[in-house]
Amino acid sequence: MTILPKITVITPSYNQGQFIEQTIQSVLTQQYPQLEYIIVDGASTDETLATIGPYVGQLTLLSEPDTGQSDAINKGLKIATGDIVCWLNSDDCFMPDTLNFVGAYFAAQPDCLWITGDCSIINSEGISVRKPIRRYKRLLRSLFPSAYLGFTNAICQPSTFWRRSVHEKLGFLDERLQFTMDYDLWLRLASRQKPYITSNVLSAFRIHAQSKGVSSFTQQSEENLATVSRYYSSRTIRKLHQWHNEVIVKIYRLIN
Repeated sequence: MTILPKITVITPSYNQGQFIEQTIQSVLTQQYPQLEYIIVDGASTDETLATIGPYVGQLTLLSEPDTGQSDAINKGLKIATGDIVCWLNSDDCFMPDTLNFVGAYFAAQPDCLWITGDCSIINSEGISVRKPIRRYKRLLRSLFPSAYLGFTNAICQPSTFWRRSVHEKLGFLDERLQFTMDYDLWLRLASRQKPYITSNVLSAFRIHAQSKGVSSFTQQSEENLATVSRYYSSRTIRKLHQWHNEVIVKIYRLIN
């Protein structure tokens, strides 16, 4: 009989009352036998805490002011007890059976440090959008690390899971980063091992008017370039990354 690892899911939250119940339900309905669910809320002033209330018996809630998303996630990572960890933002959600798939893979592959999968992109109503972007990133992930981590960041954050033990050597999220704390972590993980990449759709990433990636895509592009420059010494990779960013910014300005 396969012994599944304990998985800790961390949800950083601040004033996402409109979406957070769907996020919570997508975690708790996984029916994963070894689940720890932690919500780290930055003292929300909307309906978030009232929405979380009925679920407090099934999760751990920490609600207090923080210095941003990375701070909130780090708080969760530092109290997590799962063998495998991830974070799921309060406007995103898991696909059914995601945790069983992830847990079974890590149980069968004890040397695997991290796994990443595909994700659907949805709007505020939950309708699938930006399908060409999703196909493009899936293509990049089928290539080599300098394509999906150097040329751009093609890793789907809510579909990525890793062993908690890596933080002993790699540290936690860089709280100086506002947009690319995940990209920075992926590059550190990749310095130790390439990710296992699955075509399974493990999550849905939500795009809406308040999303950081929508409202601040120019600043995110600049932080992306600074982040990749710390890990890739190749001028070619850096120039390609910069060129790619410029194209993406132009596209986002047209569609937003």
